[in-house]
Amino acid sequence: MATIIVQPGGARAGRQRVNLTAIAHNRLMLLLILFLGITALLVGRLLWVGIFANGAHGDDAVSAFLPARADIVDRNGVPLARTMDAYSVAVRPSKLIGDPAELARKLHEIFPDEKEAVLYKKLTGKPWAYLRRRALPEQVAAVNALGEIGIEFPREKERLYPQRTLAAHVLGFAPTPEGVGGMGVEAAFNERLTDPALRGEPFAISIDSRVQGALESELYAQMIAQNAKGAGGVILDANSGEVIAMASIPVFDPNKLANYAGKTCSQSPLCNQMVQARYELGSTFKPLSIGKAMDQGVVTSMSKRYDATAPIEVGGFRIKDDHPMHRWLNVPETLVHSSNIVTARIADEMGPQPLQQLFRSLGFDQRAPIELKERAAGIWPSSWGRATTMTVAYGHGIAVTPLHLASAYAALVNGGIWRPATLRKIKPGEVAKGHRVFSAATSARMRQLLRMIVSAGTGRSADAKGYRVGGKTGSAEKPQEGGYNKSSLVTTFASAFPMDNPRYVVLTMMDEPKGNAQTFGLRTAAWTAAPVVKRVVERIGPMLGIMPDERRDVDISDLMPLLWKAKGEE
Repeated sequence: MATIIVQPGGARAGRQRVNLTAIAHNRLMLLLILFLGITALLVGRLLWVGIFANGAHGDDAVSAFLPARADIVDRNGVPLARTMDAYSVAVRPSKLIGDPAELARKLHEIFPDEKEAVLYKKLTGKPWAYLRRRALPEQVAAVNALGEIGIEFPREKERLYPQRTLAAHVLGFAPTPEGVGGMGVEAAFNERLTDPALRGEPFAISIDSRVQGALESELYAQMIAQNAKGAGGVILDANSGEVIAMASIPVFDPNKLANYAGKTCSQSPLCNQMVQARYELGSTFKPLSIGKAMDQGVVTSMSKRYDATAPIEVGGFRIKDDHPMHRWLNVPETLVHSSNIVTARIADEMGPQPLQQLFRSLGFDQRAPIELKERAAGIWPSSWGRATTMTVAYGHGIAVTPLHLASAYAALVNGGIWRPATLRKIKPGEVAKGHRVFSAATSARMRQLLRMIVSAGTGRSADAKGYRVGGKTGSAEKPQEGGYNKSSLVTTFASAFPMDNPRYVVLTMMDEPKGNAQTFGLRTAAWTAAPVVKRVVERIGPMLGIMPDERRDVDISDLMPLLWKAKGEE
């Protein structure tokens, strides 16, 4: 058996090595703790000096981490406007090494919307110049692949609109992220969007991008089908005044504003026709005027008949019906057949003061009721003689924006309360109080009458089955020097749904429709504007939580017997 001999000196050496290692470890830990302590002290000091020592400078330090302008989102959080780092492409001509003509040709292939001659001029000029701002990543990569050292790629803060033309007139544009908004929400809420305390939070507006898309696509399709000059529409929450959608066609792309530089509103798609253009909106005024007559006690019975056998001559004007019935008409028949003659007689009996009071209470003498800065006031009659009182009752001789009319119809169907339209997303309990313009009883009766117009009158083409649409057509000739232009119509359909419990107002209009084979060449609202409402309601109803139900409807059983029917008619 082998014997193991332990050397005392070896044990002492081992213990010394362990002690040295422990001392080194402790010293290293001490240095690490000292380093962390000094680092923490420096960071704390910097935070104190940069944030707490000076309030104003502290705000600046925090603001440096925030976007220069708050994002804009729709009511469901879909991004509509954002500020982000974007690539630009620029040239420093003095550093170019390649042939400018060949380079201009290649750049034109990458940016086909830029003229080759314009690019060549920039490449051969003296100053540093942008070749493209807001360039797409794939465009930047293609330019970089050219290997030209004289081309630079600066990154800049840019305001981008990811949905492109969607709701462009609502959003507007901001010339620079730090600047004042140029139009739309960007201008109206510029203070909120640039507030350092709030710009870190997205600004939610009332628009529903799904509904907006449906409205725009249906309006555009009808404008093309009718070869119209333009089209527009508004969808309002009937009870809060929130604008769920607003469209004006032609549209524009806020990402490419250079395309519209130097053009006036009347020449450019930048003009929002729903709040900037004033129109005589014709027969859509009739329910408003008759509603006022009911509240005034002038119309006391739906069965009372008025003479519509012949036109009225008054003050040098001849008031006639487009589709004369040549008989006496009661109130439901007046609206179903859209009689100018009877509406004028009722207004004449009522007198000018009640109509003036109604139209003022609806804001027709003020700028369009919304936060947008680019909004117009109605064109108020210069005098209110007997002829004016009779003609404005059916929408001639007074001009308002389509938004004025949409807000008026909201009051007509929601129980009688007028509220201004708003682009803010309203929280529960924050709905504007508004003011009463129609009695609750009159509003209830008008819901019946408007539903009757769609089920049995000129609005049949708007009848989206199961959605209980009610509304009124309006077709008006455009005024011109010396009278009216019979070949230029503005057609409108103002409506609401579902009429047994109105939630949304839907207004559509066509500017100078030409008619087509499907409309037999007819250009009136019943053929051009009302069908758009039908298609829009069918698309947006489910989006808004309203499902079609043909078992429900407004009870118009007491009014239907008042409609005269020819022999043999069911």
